Amino acid sequence: MSTAIRAIHTGFRQLGITEDDDKRSLYVRVTGEPRLSLMKPAQQDAVLAELRRLGFASADARPAGRRQLTGKYAKKLQALWIAGWNLGVIHDRDDRAMLGFVKDQTGVDDTRFLHDPADGRAAVEGLKAWLKREAGVRFGTTCGQEWLAADGAKIAWAQWRILHPGVDLILRRGFDEVVYSILGVRRAWLGDLKPKDWQAVMNALGEEVRAAKKGKRT
Repeated sequence: MSTAIRAIHTGFRQLGITEDDDKRSLYVRVTGEPRLSLMKPAQQDAVLAELRRLGFASADARPAGRRQLTGKYAKKLQALWIAGWNLGVIHDRDDRAMLGFVKDQTGVDDTRFLHDPADGRAAVEGLKAWLKREAGVRFGTTCGQEWLAADGAKIAWAQWRILHPGVDLILRRGFDEVVYSILGVRRAWLGDLKPKDWQAVMNALGEEVRAAKKGKRT
């Protein structure tokens, strides 16, 4: 098995893409081929690049000496931190910057030492409060829209509002179409989207948000 194919399988596992139909859909969208075995090396590399765009962090992309964060609250805090990066609120996506925030909130140096539920809540809720204050993320409410139940949906909608101030939540002009375009799917109910789908949307919109905010600063 080639290095690229091995990395692709690892990427699918990390992103939670386990259904063969979902994999084939991605293959066809990126290369036009339904199976890895039919692809040329350049096409396999294109699939791997797409997985990385969707959030796959391969071991060879991690700086030497860096370790995987552990602890009960690590994944939740990392997800919120990357959300902040994609909202243009956080300017350093590195885990070390996130750990600095955790220490400021709790006095605890590392997520592996976050054992006290009160400390864990302080870190998570502190980060949510920051994203709510600076980017308008509406945690804790669906605003009467069932599809907004997922945190990923809330963050994606906040990104859209940053890019399109004053956009109406009911009409969502342009939002649904952009979501489907990013995912390469036909129109469906937003409430059916999975966390991995919203992650892909957040990553794509994040590039636009950061570019827009950078343009305002320069």
